[in-house]
Order: sequence, then structure tokens, then C-alpha cells
Amino acid sequence: MYKFIVTAAKGLDELLKLEIAEMLNIPDDEIQSFARVQPGQVSFEAELKDAYKICMSSRLANRVLIVMNEGKAGNAEELYTLASQVDWPQQFSSHTSFAVQFVGESKTINNTQFGALKVKDAIVDSFVEDGQSRPNVERQFPEFQVHVRLRRESAAICIDLSGTSLHKRGYREATGDAPLKEQLAAAILYRSGWHKDCSKALLDPMCGSGTIAIEGAMIAAKIAPNVERKLWGFRHWFGHQAAEFESVKAELIAQQKAPDGPIYAFDISTTILDYAVTNAENAGVVDYIDFKQCDALHAKVKETQGYIVCNPPYGERLDDYVGLLPLYSQLGSHLKANFANWNVALLSSNDHLLKALKLRTHKRFKLFNGKLETQLALYQLTQDNLTAFQAKLNEDEFSNRLSKNVKRIATWLKKTDTNAYRVYDADLPNYNFAIDCYADYVIVQEYAPPKTIPENVAQERLAQALLHIPHILKVDRKRIVLKVRKKQEGKTQYQRVDTKQSRIEVYENQAKFLINPTDYLDVGLFLDHRITRQRFAAQSRNKHVLNLFCYTGSVSVHAALQGAKSVTSVDMSNTYIQWAKDNFALNNLQGAYEFLQADCLVWLARQNPANKFDMMFVDPPSFSNSKRMENNWDVQRDHVALLSDAKNMLASDGKIYFSNNLRSFKIDAQALEALGFSLNNIGTQTIDEDFKRNQKIHHCWILSL
Repeated sequence: MYKFIVTAAKGLDELLKLEIAEMLNIPDDEIQSFARVQPGQVSFEAELKDAYKICMSSRLANRVLIVMNEGKAGNAEELYTLASQVDWPQQFSSHTSFAVQFVGESKTINNTQFGALKVKDAIVDSFVEDGQSRPNVERQFPEFQVHVRLRRESAAICIDLSGTSLHKRGYREATGDAPLKEQLAAAILYRSGWHKDCSKALLDPMCGSGTIAIEGAMIAAKIAPNVERKLWGFRHWFGHQAAEFESVKAELIAQQKAPDGPIYAFDISTTILDYAVTNAENAGVVDYIDFKQCDALHAKVKETQGYIVCNPPYGERLDDYVGLLPLYSQLGSHLKANFANWNVALLSSNDHLLKALKLRTHKRFKLFNGKLETQLALYQLTQDNLTAFQAKLNEDEFSNRLSKNVKRIATWLKKTDTNAYRVYDADLPNYNFAIDCYADYVIVQEYAPPKTIPENVAQERLAQALLHIPHILKVDRKRIVLKVRKKQEGKTQYQRVDTKQSRIEVYENQAKFLINPTDYLDVGLFLDHRITRQRFAAQSRNKHVLNLFCYTGSVSVHAALQGAKSVTSVDMSNTYIQWAKDNFALNNLQGAYEFLQADCLVWLARQNPANKFDMMFVDPPSFSNSKRMENNWDVQRDHVALLSDAKNMLASDGKIYFSNNLRSFKIDAQALEALGFSLNNIGTQTIDEDFKRNQKIHHCWILSL
């Protein structure tokens, strides 16, 4: 009897234990005690022929390791001693290249390369002490592999019998995006329950490169997935029993048979389907699978019962989520209409996409697709699930409100020269987000839900809204961008969140602007200041204008278009200074226009008071702790000092438009009046029709001397 360790991907260890127990014919009442399960591995005692069977038959294992020694390895010396206790010249030849793979760490051995080096030294020294030449270390393609697994203060010194990972069956020549690993596909089939009755139909309506269908065909045909593998880790091990191995291999080949039930693999892409057919040919199961080019939403088969096992796209980005919602919604409807009495197993990393199916799941399993945590949701399409599963909310409430807003906004737009506006502003407490239209793009900004609404409920409502928005606003789903807005600190609201670098053109009162709908939390144009920009620009003709914290220069553009003598735009971000220049170029503006990348506070304090501006627009952030600034910034605390410095640069009859969007902001009127300013609060006058619901979207004053 030998001790073996069989490794598997994270989350598959318990399932691997059951698979091994079935292969070794372990009685049900002994399954719990026959093996020890630890994260990513199963250890047990068995004969060498059992290890051969596992190597060739396991659909879940990564590696099969035979333990040569194990014990205390609390430090490097103990690890060296433990490895030295193995008689390595009795295991492989000095003419055989080898490598050491080291997994795990402890307090004193926290570097895998260091651990591997100590074991390598012990192996080489063992040969030298035996009077033999030193074997060569070959990291890329070793003929013999030693595997060390360290956990806390103990280590297991093993020989890797499998060679390369067992999940590499060798049949996949080509794949699509994000292919499913072979052992995960097998795990999904096991968890679905289909493997217990392979006479039932199996359908993967989004088969991609065919991994689920191919693994299913091998299960149904009793084909051991690695029975034809040529290169094994034990081929240079002196303990290898070739006759025993060939006997086990012959038994496995003899049990192969044609599947009892049909297996279907559909995909909408003919190119990807060709990959799947080629892979099935390589696996020797192409005759067992019915491949068909077909949209999953139109997939049908003649059988009235069976299993749908699928890895539909689930994306990892917000815009993926927006685009995939309708697919899941329509898939749920299609399954209910055409697959009564079937069982369904779907793998996804996004629970909200699964909820769009409107199906009740009866079981879920956590699985890992690489490092990505996913869940396998199982559904039984019984009569209860075939009835429309209504979410606990009234979808019409949102649809009705958005439709009414569209009609109201349409009337206002006829009198307003813009194609950039807000159409929904958290009108309903249960649907706490904003919807902005920019030309043919729609930006949905999700806010944190009220404390009275659980986050998962808020997510369901957002998902339902995203299904309705394209129809009501008549917009392509691909042009809907979802953003999550939360309390920002420093310059985080201006930082890049994507890298698509896509800009589109919008217009506003004879001005044109470039906005980026995808890459930043804010797109480059603050819609709530539409009226403010117009009022400021109207008073800028023949004036010298300063725009502090200019962002992308929208106020500067309007002032220049209205005939300002000069316009100086200052912002700390070089990205936005360049953006402002691009907006000027878009409007064919040439003249006394200056763009400065600088800390506005420092720049203002250091200016020559002799250089006066007639009009200033000052719209600072609420807070900032940017590393580029000499000091942090708090608009409530620092606005008087800022405006005091601004006064030094203001012409005697000049005006400052001062605004900010801190809801709790209280202007220090007494201090500003002591500086000689007269204050005119125009905040409510600068709120346009599409922001009427939110009177505190910004504050705005005109300060005059």
C-alpha cells in the first residue's frame, strides 16, 4: 500500500473524493473515512494499480502524487533532512533530468523557490553521496518531477506520477474567449446529476469550443480522459510497474461503449462551432455529438426530458452586465416555453444575471473558473417553475414613470438646443439611479440604495430597469453604460475606470463638446450647469475670463463663443486641459485662449494682482487630497480663503460665479461680505427642467465688488 495525494482545482476536493471512492469501489459506509480532504487535495492509501487508474480515469484531478516521505519541516534544515531521507538513487537515474515543484509556505519557509532549492540540494547530494554523477535540473520539460507540499510545519515529499496536469486532455486545438477548463466542465456535469443517467439527453446550447459536450460524451462512452496519454510522470521512476499499468489501461479501454442517450452541442458562431467539431474529433467522440449552428434562444430538440448544462457568457464588467441582461431574460422565457420537465445547470459569476431568468433554483454550488469565483445554479423546470416567476416588485412602476418623463422632456427639448440631458433622476425611491442621455448614448448611474431597501433587492430593480430602458428610450443596448456612483474622495471621481478611449460629440446652445461615455465616472460635461454656463457666457462678451477648476472647459467654450476678449482655463489634470483644448478645436475657436495645467489654489495665490479678470468661474470639488496638491482641500473649510485670493485678481466691476455640489454646504456670507463682496444666490435659477427634482444638485452665487 502506498500513500497518495491527488490534487484538484479549488472547490473540487469533496467532489474529487467521491469520484475516487467510486473508481476504487469504496463501500458507501467507508467513504467518509477512507480519505482525508484538505483544500485542493485528497489523500488516502491504495495500491499502485489504483493510482494508475486514477491517472487515466479521473475527470477532476490535476495531479496524482505518491508520497515518499512526510514529516516536520519547520525550517530549511528540517526540510532538507526530510528530503534527504528518501533514497533518491533508488527512484530515478542520475542521467534523468528532474525538477522540484514546491507548493505552500510556513513562517520560516515563505518562498517557494527557496523551498524547492533546499529539496533540490538534498536530491543532488543524495546522488553524490552514492558515488553517482549529479542529475541535471530541467525546469521546462523535466523527465522526472518531485512535488513538495508544505502546510504549516509539515511537508510531504512526493513523486508526481501524472507529469503535466491531468486537465490537459490533449484534444483542444482551438478555443473561443474564456474557455472552460476540462475538469471544471466535468465537475459541472457531475453536479448537474446527468452523469447518473446518461441515457437522458444532454444539451449545451452555447457550447463554445465544445468542452462540456466532449466531456459529457466521454462520460457517457466510459472513455477514461487520459487513457491515451503517452507521457507520464512515472515513465522514468524505478518503481513503475509497466505490466500493471498496461493491464489497467486495457481494462479501461475494454469498458468503452457508445453513449445511450443523445448529446447536443449548439453555438451561434460557425467559427467557434468548427473549433468544437475539431476538438471532438481529437477526443474521438465526434460521432457521439450532434453539432448545430443555432442561436441558444431558438434551440429545440425532439426529446421531452433531459439536461441542459451550459456556461453562458457572464462577463466581468458593468457594461457586460448591461448587455447580457436581455440574453438571460430571454433565455429564461425560452426554457420555460420549450423545455418543460428538463433539468438545467448554468454556471455564472453574476447572481443578478441568473435572477433575470426568473426561474427558481433548487441547489447552488460554488466553483472556481481559474481564480474567478462562480456558482453553478441548478433548476428543475417543473410546473411550478414554468409559471411566470414574478419578482417582488412592480416593474410597471418604473416603466410608467420613465415613459412619462420621456414625454415631458420631449416637450422641453423642442425649446432647448441640446442633445445631452437627464431623463430620470431617482424619481422613485425603489429605483435609486439617474439616467442621462448623451446623443445616442445612455448613461445609467447607480446610487447606493436607501437603508430601507436591501442591496440585493435594489440590484434586482436595477436589472429590471435595464431591461426596459432600451425600449422606452429607443436606444441600442450596446450604447447603455452602467456606472456605480458612490461618495468620492480626492480626485477619484476623475480617475479612469475604463480604457476604451471612445469619444462622441454632443451639442448645447450652439456649442459642441466631446464626451467620453465609458472611461470615466463623469463623462466630461456636467449637465446640471447648463443654465449656469449660459448666464456666465452672456456676461462674458468683451471681457477677460478666468475659469478655475475648468475640467473639460465647457464654460470656457461658451464664454469664447460669446466673444470674450480672453479666456484662461486652469486645471490640475493634464488630461482635462488637453480635453478642453480639443473642445476649443471642435468649435473652431482661435484667439487669446490660454490653458494651464496647475494646482488652482497655488496658481491663484501666486498671480500678479496687476493682472485682472472681469469674469471668473470658480467651481471647485467638494474635497480633494490629491498628491499633486500642496495641501488638501475642503470647500466648506477653505472657500473663503479661495475667494479672498480670487478677489485680488478681480477687476473693480468684475463678477465671480462661485458654485459647488456639496449638499450640506453653507456659504460664509459674513466673512465674504467683510471682504467687500455682495452675494446673489442664483442656485434655484440655474436648475434646468431636467433637474427640477433635485434642487440641491448644486449651489451657485454671483459675487460682485
